[in-house]
Amino acid sequence: MITIKNVECADLAALEKGYRVTQVCWGLLLALSVLIYGSHAPLITLCKVDDKIPFSSSSCVVLIELAKFIVSLGLLFLRDRHSLHFAVSWRHVVPYVLPALLYAVNNNLVVFMQIHMDPSTFQVLSNFKIASTALLYSAFLRKQLSRRQWLSLALLMAAGICHTYSSMDTPKHKVDEAISGTQFHITVLGLLLVFVYCIVSGLAAVYTELILKTQRLPLNLQNLFLYFFGIVVNSGTHLASAEGSGFFDGYSRWVGVIVVTQALNGLLMSVVMKHSSNITRLFVISCSMLVNAVYSVALFSLQLTPLFFVSVFFIAVAIHLYYHV
Repeated sequence: MITIKNVECADLAALEKGYRVTQVCWGLLLALSVLIYGSHAPLITLCKVDDKIPFSSSSCVVLIELAKFIVSLGLLFLRDRHSLHFAVSWRHVVPYVLPALLYAVNNNLVVFMQIHMDPSTFQVLSNFKIASTALLYSAFLRKQLSRRQWLSLALLMAAGICHTYSSMDTPKHKVDEAISGTQFHITVLGLLLVFVYCIVSGLAAVYTELILKTQRLPLNLQNLFLYFFGIVVNSGTHLASAEGSGFFDGYSRWVGVIVVTQALNGLLMSVVMKHSSNITRLFVISCSMLVNAVYSVALFSLQLTPLFFVSVFFIAVAIHLYYHV
């Protein structure tokens, strides 16, 4: 009996140790994703020449999808070689066409909406993606969220809006320049486009999570399908929008950093959606706003406003309400 008890205690200790290691690894993964998300906007700013982006954003997206595809292919051969013996039919592959198309639609909507509203209004209204994603997540994946969890998501939206307005706070000596350069406006069509944008964004994310979780295939193989169609759709978008410029025109080392970091972040997010949820992804994105501000303070001498600290408070309370942390 003593031997049996000792064995049971040893097994329990091993399980607890494994659980702690898993929790640490998961925390590091989420922290890395927050840092990468937060670095995207500052990196874009570092790429600018005369306050303009000198490279084709569509070509950059193609390279990011290609990088994710290559890494997924390598990981499939290194870690999931046994999965190559699985019988994979078209019914496994075809579902990945829809997310690629939805993401492409959203990317084009962002460009088209600039005609019908100013960028600041778009940034404020785009925070409603949190609500649309949560509603679709609850409906499609049949996940019932409690009132406490809905309140936490509402706080995330409020934090995003506060953060947007804090970044719009202009020093007094630049007020006249800001007013002349930016006029706040939005049309009825613009409102409709924002609604469509939020729905499509949430649908793309939730549908991707649904596929990743319902198919009994290795994640690297699923990523291979997803990124293949991403390459195809975004290459078509680039060819349609290219105006005679070269694919790599305007590229610099900072663009290379963007490609590498965004490819890594895409792979990390696939792990999050496979083993956690889109709600976790929403929290990652919200926390990245704060990291973005810290980067901007360090690189561009941005001055934080009281609304920034309101955003920090809202996000902290939201995390506490949702995850009981």
